[in-house]
Amino acid sequence: MKVDPPYRIASERLLIRCWQPADAPLLKEAVDESLAELLPWMPWAAEEPQPLSAKVGLLRGFRGRFDLGREFVYGIFTPDESAVVGGTGLHTRRGEDAFEIGYWIRTSHAGSGLATEASAVLTRVAFELCGIDRVEIRVDPANSASARIPRKLGYREEATLRRRLSYPEPRDVVVFSLFAHELAGTPSAEARFEAWDAAGTRVT
Repeated sequence: MKVDPPYRIASERLLIRCWQPADAPLLKEAVDESLAELLPWMPWAAEEPQPLSAKVGLLRGFRGRFDLGREFVYGIFTPDESAVVGGTGLHTRRGEDAFEIGYWIRTSHAGSGLATEASAVLTRVAFELCGIDRVEIRVDPANSASARIPRKLGYREEATLRRRLSYPEPRDVVVFSLFAHELAGTPSAEARFEAWDAAGTRVT
């Protein structure tokens, strides 16, 4: 039986949790610092920098869709939650029995394996807690740093879809996938985490 993802997940170096409107100042700080690195790859970065009020509205939407079980967008925080180090999510746009993992890391924390750690944990969460059968990671072929992550975690390169990305111009996208029965023995399976539901009850 499929279950919605947990609200809070603690990995070895990170706290991954559902966004709250009160996180808006921390999110704005992380995005504003990282804008030059985000612009080539993230369509939403073209609308940055945004005022704080826009960030509050964005996070209200994220929280609302999470509560309704429609989309599961997470902030990536330091363990004490004093800073945002990036964003990720288990996106529902790939069908009934699949999630797509997306990720970005702020510039001051890039290159330390945090996106890999977060993606490994979310891979286990999707399969072991949510009962999902398939997880995808999609990357621009030119984004070599991003493409290294699914390869490290045991995902298989499935296809290159031509001209499926529209930002900033039509570009190809590489699809990586992993199925539930393939998880065992992959580096993803070794990721350690604890997780809690909306009421704060531990679910692992």
